[in-house]
Amino acid sequence: MAKSDYAVIFPGQGAQEVGMGMDFHDAWEVSRDAFGEADEALGFALSKVIFEGPEDELVKTAVTQPAILVTSIAILRAVERELGCRILPQFYAGHSLGEYTALVAGGVLSLGDASRLVHRRGALMQDAVPLGVGAMSAVLGLEMDELAAICKEAARDEVCSPANENSPGQIVISGNADAVARAGEIAKSRGASKVIPLKVSAPFHCALMRAVADKLREEFANCAWNGPSAPIVTNFDAMPKTDVAQIQDALYHQTYMPVLWSQGVTAMLPEAGRFCEIGPGNVLSGLIKRIAKGHTAVSVNKVSDMPKAIEFLKGDAQ
Repeated sequence: MAKSDYAVIFPGQGAQEVGMGMDFHDAWEVSRDAFGEADEALGFALSKVIFEGPEDELVKTAVTQPAILVTSIAILRAVERELGCRILPQFYAGHSLGEYTALVAGGVLSLGDASRLVHRRGALMQDAVPLGVGAMSAVLGLEMDELAAICKEAARDEVCSPANENSPGQIVISGNADAVARAGEIAKSRGASKVIPLKVSAPFHCALMRAVADKLREEFANCAWNGPSAPIVTNFDAMPKTDVAQIQDALYHQTYMPVLWSQGVTAMLPEAGRFCEIGPGNVLSGLIKRIAKGHTAVSVNKVSDMPKAIEFLKGDAQ
């Protein structure tokens, strides 16, 4: 069997929508089972909120995170059922919350443990900073080093720093609302083509989340951990990891440090020149096209995407 040349990637928060994954639930028993496992693990009908809403419930961080995770895994299981075998990519990776999905896909965590863990993660993040105190903005047209310097200048005695390095020229900043607003104005004065305030419930991936990281690490002890079937490229340092202790350490740091997505994709390219995004939306596939021009990226988020996914993965699964 030829060595696989692709990575499987999973979306993060923001990809959610009411009704996501329902077509997989209706078409495959393995997908129905995934939603059932998450419902049982959490002790409430998460699947009902996913399929029926209301949207203002689904967008609550503590609900959104397990919702995206289980939907992505339900789709992955359908893909593997159609292939008739497990896929074995060169790497698994995910954007922020999607990194936890990658751990389930790679066998590091069970779906039940991961659902409980990200439900807790979402609740901790929401409770860490009162609504309105924190903010996030997407800054277009500047690079990481320049924007980091701007954030430092704008912070004064508050928190402001890069949070997501999504692609060249597309970086999200996070921190106290006033500091983020100051950074946005400075960025525009220094050549940013656009600054877009984001509709988020908390300032993710910045120092305001440090206490969340400490509490989350305590929750790791309540999960069973295994080595991954393929390396996990982590957001914290954009490096592939197979050691469980290193994976846990990366998850801890990821909570309050920037998501180095662009760097992670670049690190995978020598061995994985193709990417398959599994889960709601297709944001990551769009980012891949900007980060790694000329490289293939496909997304699987609805049943009609299955033929292209099977064609993409055929011959590399085992």
